[in-house]
Amino acid sequence: MATTMIGKCLRRDPAEVVPWAETCGQIRPLIEERDGAAVEVHQVEIHDAKLHYHAKTDEVYYVIDGAGTMVLDGEQIELHKGVVVYVPRGVKHKAVGKMTVLLVCIPPGVLNDVHELE
Repeated sequence: MATTMIGKCLRRDPAEVVPWAETCGQIRPLIEERDGAAVEVHQVEIHDAKLHYHAKTDEVYYVIDGAGTMVLDGEQIELHKGVVVYVPRGVKHKAVGKMTVLLVCIPPGVLNDVHELE
């Protein structure tokens, strides 16, 4: 079973969540807006994402595996396993390379708050 509710708590196994393609690559929602939590959490297989921004959502990227770069409002930073990046709402960003990230989105609703620029 992919999702287990224990009272107000939630357990979801990423191996049992079917991913789909979106702006950054393949996304696996681990905690979704419909779950009613204060955040969303996604596992994302990034493959050269498109430049975009979020008007209402802040994001925290944690690189689980792989390497590449991230463009943040025109500035470029290096990404590799273990790096954490905080991206406030409104910042134009994209990750370039091949990596797996844990993406924490605050508040929930990021999938309805993607504004692609390329």
